[in-house]
Amino acid sequence: MTVSSTSDIEITLWHTWALTVTHEACEYTEQKFNAEKTGGDPVIPSQNLDTDLVMACDQLVDHLIKAYKNPIQMQINVARYSKVISPKDTRHNEEREEKLLERCPPGHEGTKLVEIPTTILDASGAIIAWYVPDALTNATQNQSDPEVSASLKGASSKKILKVIVRPAAIATAALRVMHPEQYWAGLRAFSSLKEKAESKELLKMSETLQYWASMFNSLSVISNRETPNHRDHLSIPECFNILTTVGNYSNAWMSMPSLQLEFRIVRHGVHAVEGDWIAWAWYMRDSVHVYARVPSCGWARVDYKQ
Repeated sequence: MTVSSTSDIEITLWHTWALTVTHEACEYTEQKFNAEKTGGDPVIPSQNLDTDLVMACDQLVDHLIKAYKNPIQMQINVARYSKVISPKDTRHNEEREEKLLERCPPGHEGTKLVEIPTTILDASGAIIAWYVPDALTNATQNQSDPEVSASLKGASSKKILKVIVRPAAIATAALRVMHPEQYWAGLRAFSSLKEKAESKELLKMSETLQYWASMFNSLSVISNRETPNHRDHLSIPECFNILTTVGNYSNAWMSMPSLQLEFRIVRHGVHAVEGDWIAWAWYMRDSVHVYARVPSCGWARVDYKQ
């Protein structure tokens, strides 16, 4: 399968890869989002997508549209802020954090509580975050509840990868709308990894790539935990992470103190909750893109969605 990005770079994938179905789901999601945004003609999904996946993409688009129509603009310039902080700024030095907040204020007093779908923009129009509650269908949430935790290097890696195909596809479909350039960067990285796996005869990598269904190259699963405020210095500053939460819980909140924002469910932490709670954190490690020789994708901007 050969696809082309907006920069006309051809990317080759194996037909047998789970990623090829994900790509078709992403194509449908982006086309439907644009049609809903502009009042265009109905979009017909590929026959390769099953009914549950199409319904999951449809629900995702409905909530992405709501977030798109409800922007909150901040005073902070996220590109400038990312240059001010260093790997030493782990969020454990409160005095340092106060100075950073004074130097790069978000533009409002106190903490804002966000409870409806929203996009968070910086002063230049770059998109800092999307908040899209209730975007997952019940079927997707049921498939996001793992029975065991294991390394993908273990004997059960193939089983785990097959189980998470749909949650991976939905997270990637959201990324396709939120940050198209990051999506294509991820796809180019996996295409490069495929070539390296073939040329260097890395059989385990080849097998894993066949079942990996996300454009993100890393995944962490967090169960029933409260995480401290922190910064993800191993991730790419311009790239989005996607945090999806599932489970029978209530009163969950995510904090971004650097923006003075809290979201019901950049420095962030997750509060303790009542009930059983699982979070899937999808992200991109910069080291993988460096290895694959994929350049930075830049910041997501409002004009990406025009």
